[in-house]
Amino acid sequence: MWTADEIARLCYEHYGNRLPKQGKPEPNREWTLLAAVVKIQPTAGQACDRSDGPVQVTKEVVSMGTGTKCIGQSKMRKSGDILNDSHAEVIARRSFQRYLLHQLHLAAALKEDSIFLPGSQRGLWKLRPDLLFVFFSSHTPCGDASIIPMLEFEDQPCCPVSRDWASNPSVETNDNLEAPEDKRKCEDPESPVTKKMRLEPRTPDGTAHRQSFGSQERGPNPPNVNSSHLTAEELATVTGMTPSGARVVDVYRTGAKCVPGGAGDSRKPGAAYHRVGLLRVKPGRGDRTCSMSCSDKLARWNVLGCQGALLMHFLEEPIYLSAVVIGKCPCSQEAMQRALFGRCQNVSALPEGFGVQEVKIQQSDLLFEQSRCAVQTKKADSPGRLVPCGAAISWSAVPEQPLDVTANGFPQGTTKKGVGRPQASALLGPFPSALHDLEYELKTGMLETLKILVQHSKRSESVTGRQALPLLQTPPR
Repeated sequence: MWTADEIARLCYEHYGNRLPKQGKPEPNREWTLLAAVVKIQPTAGQACDRSDGPVQVTKEVVSMGTGTKCIGQSKMRKSGDILNDSHAEVIARRSFQRYLLHQLHLAAALKEDSIFLPGSQRGLWKLRPDLLFVFFSSHTPCGDASIIPMLEFEDQPCCPVSRDWASNPSVETNDNLEAPEDKRKCEDPESPVTKKMRLEPRTPDGTAHRQSFGSQERGPNPPNVNSSHLTAEELATVTGMTPSGARVVDVYRTGAKCVPGGAGDSRKPGAAYHRVGLLRVKPGRGDRTCSMSCSDKLARWNVLGCQGALLMHFLEEPIYLSAVVIGKCPCSQEAMQRALFGRCQNVSALPEGFGVQEVKIQQSDLLFEQSRCAVQTKKADSPGRLVPCGAAISWSAVPEQPLDVTANGFPQGTTKKGVGRPQASALLGPFPSALHDLEYELKTGMLETLKILVQHSKRSESVTGRQALPLLQTPPR
């Protein structure tokens, strides 16, 4: 029906052809992340879930977002007129909500090309059964999903640590590793490992030379373990080996911090640095943020849907993602499954229609051309520091004002004097007017329905005006 590479290619082409230069990274100096929602719709006469052969489908990008920034706690505003979280995944989901809002507007106006159909309850709508939505991200979501294994034959962002199995066979480790951020300062500065890293030869730009660990001296052999009842992740945790025999030497570190007041990371050197499955907040430059990591937000969307509480007032059932596709980057299938839905399996007492969705997870072999890795490769020995792009782009498949570019939580170009004015609010753009139009269309449509019912009641006396009044009310959710 579709492949991960097809989804990635479609999103990359959309980014290059449909988005203007405004808000994009400066060449050879900046990088950014990309996320999008793709609508999958079978051609006429076919269903997405048929099993009797391949299904011909159309794929359309309906929302897109870029961004790497998140404001710190001290910059949050009580007035709520600033975007706290501008990571690409969050921007793409916000743009997707705009798309859903527009589609509800079409449905209320009785337009046939809407993705929504009337629900079984009057005044509520539901998604067409033949539609699917695929979420794409050019990089592994920050937080728990990014704690993934680092194998001995890979280029290492930090020095691997050998485990002393004889003296400490029960050391807590994970098969999941993450962020290529330099976390050496968090480890014991007097430990032999840290001292060794300080002595590594440095390149002119101050970074350590990468090492090849294929010929590195191996530590003591791990104990024999009966692996028949262990998952690949648990096996690597106990033995330090993947099922293929590759040795897990460390983890990719995530910059996302554990939620204050809860369990925290062990911060032991090497693969035991992180604990997996914990809730985390996005990292900040000195100023701690209050925004949950993208892994945590995606997990929430897989339980509560992507539509949000506001749009749920108009819907009969939540809008769930069917699949998540990750671009070419360090990624672990098991870490993604754990972070996005595995740790949510014990969630219970949900309202009717809600549940934990085990989304399909795939990875593409196509690299985003403005990702950190791609820009670093192009930059090569060019002078100057590589930095994340400060702007965030929001694009939605809507006819009016589809594009929005923000920086530091405000529309790009906002001055200090302009902060606080309505035109400087990134949250007061198309949403209020769209909601007002939707409310008008819904009320107008209900009133027209009421008129028809009342006219019918005069002829057959089967429906009274009092019986039709509930049509004007939005059922509580």
